[in-house]
Amino acid sequence: MQTYDVLIVEDELRQAELHADFIRRHTRFRAVGIASTLAEARELVASLKPRLILLDNYLPDGKGIELLEHLLANKIDARVIFITAASEMETCGKAIAHGAFDYIIKPIAYDRLSAALKRFCQFLDSQAAHILVDQRRVDELYNLQSKAVMEERRTKGIEEITLGRLKDHFLDSTEEETTDGVARTLGISKTTARRYLEYLVEVRFLRAEISYGKVGRPERIYRRAETAVN
Repeated sequence: MQTYDVLIVEDELRQAELHADFIRRHTRFRAVGIASTLAEARELVASLKPRLILLDNYLPDGKGIELLEHLLANKIDARVIFITAASEMETCGKAIAHGAFDYIIKPIAYDRLSAALKRFCQFLDSQAAHILVDQRRVDELYNLQSKAVMEERRTKGIEEITLGRLKDHFLDSTEEETTDGVARTLGISKTTARRYLEYLVEVRFLRAEISYGKVGRPERIYRRAETAVN
């Protein structure tokens, strides 16, 4: 079974070591080097020829996106998974446009990275197994790369502890709720409450209806979906 060398580009040593330890637990990956600067990353890419790079965007001597541009300009066959606190749409958009395999925002959830590594193996395995492609195979390859981007957009701004509080609130009650009511009960802003409520509707934990109330002003009412589970 094919294994892949991984270069970690991260200027926080403790974080880099955590990435390396995590990579070592995967039988199909080898952590072959750690770079803490952009210049060092370029040198290690040339000498180690990694197949995959875990890349932070904020480095002491530049930005990780510059390394991705360097790979493209020099036709270097290495794929990139960004692991970064860079949450600006401009950076994320550039990473996607330049072919980054995935984009994970810090603080990192290692189950999210594990899913990305699994898809990376599936992507390369599928390429290796087929010399010619049909439309189904092309769609499969695109889906393996785009799946994480769609998931990242869907879960952006959703934090597990707050999400758990909202789920528990609806599991403990059969009453319908408004955004204002949830915000007051949980002590969060209406904007935050609305974001989490709409996410729970999207994943079918809740269902939403429009109520026009006594004065005709439309308001969304949320209640637990019949099939919802914790």
